Amino acid sequence: MPSPQCHAADAPRRLVSKPLAAIALLLAITMVVLSAIGARADQPNITMILATGGTIAGTQTAAGEPGYVAGKDSVASLIEAVPELKKIADVEGRQVSDIGSQNMDAKIWLELLRATSEELARPDVDAVVIAHGTDTMEETAYFLNLTLKSDKPVVLVGAMRPANALSADGPMNLYNATVVAALAEARGRGVLVVMNDEIHYAAEVTKTNTTNPDTMKSPNRGRAGVCDIGACVFFSPTTKRHTTNSAFSIGDEVSTLPYVAIVYGHAGMTAAPIKGALDDGAKGIVVAGVGDGNMSDVALDALTTAAKTGVVVVRSTRVGSGVVRRDIEVDDDTRGFVAAEELNPQRARILLQLALMKTNDPKTIQEMFHVY
Repeated sequence: MPSPQCHAADAPRRLVSKPLAAIALLLAITMVVLSAIGARADQPNITMILATGGTIAGTQTAAGEPGYVAGKDSVASLIEAVPELKKIADVEGRQVSDIGSQNMDAKIWLELLRATSEELARPDVDAVVIAHGTDTMEETAYFLNLTLKSDKPVVLVGAMRPANALSADGPMNLYNATVVAALAEARGRGVLVVMNDEIHYAAEVTKTNTTNPDTMKSPNRGRAGVCDIGACVFFSPTTKRHTTNSAFSIGDEVSTLPYVAIVYGHAGMTAAPIKGALDDGAKGIVVAGVGDGNMSDVALDALTTAAKTGVVVVRSTRVGSGVVRRDIEVDDDTRGFVAAEELNPQRARILLQLALMKTNDPKTIQEMFHVY
């Protein structure tokens, strides 16, 4: 048996070891809690502010049938369908509208612009993801690209298959879009579009197929980056002006945009659609011309007359890619036209709408087409 002396000598050691063990345990727990709090504080906040509906929020009318109704699911449903989002960011939902994007118009654009600006102004919001139909996604993206005043990431995302369809592409697209929005590298790149494992710049992307999930392409300069199950990387930056470097600003007092019509070039084109646009009060006309932005002589003369009255005429092309340059087959200098350069007709229309809020001088507007 140990002697009383040994017992007495061990007693202080035991008395000291128990409090030390308790303190060590408390410190360990505290470090774990602080680490968790720190990790949580560093996690990005993403606000998904748009459910204009579209296919990503669409519902098939019957299982296995091609028909569906766009915009039936709420933004909350979209978020709930991808529980992995909470591992990327603190996601909040905000419903702006619930339409098919074929019904997108200036009124909803302005509502979306203001809602997006409000969210980006919040110090606890690091980025915005916008769920949108694919039909006019490129137009909304480009409009926001020219009018938002923040360098925080803004990413548009959609789907080609309804939410309840077999092998719906919306959840994966939404997951990748949120990953992209959370990347530090996404900051300052302007508005982005994420679809089918690819990242695109707003000034480049266009829809190229009616139903295929691989529909969004950037035919002139190529995609901005790629995603592989949430591993997303960027390639080169865009050289086009956007967001904080854009000269375009829309105040709260603005309720609409100048009316700009698009007329489609074709064999046997007459002046009738041009006359119709002018009768409707068009302040500008964009020609989706054949080839290098060309049109029939009859249409050319009608547009020249319109340009002399102060209507701004922009020559774009119905061809899917390429550049419409000045004074190739059409004497733009003499006729007072603007060449769309890389912008397709739908994007040229948006830039012209915003330009007309500042000027109707073709030379000044041509400079805008150089940089945007």
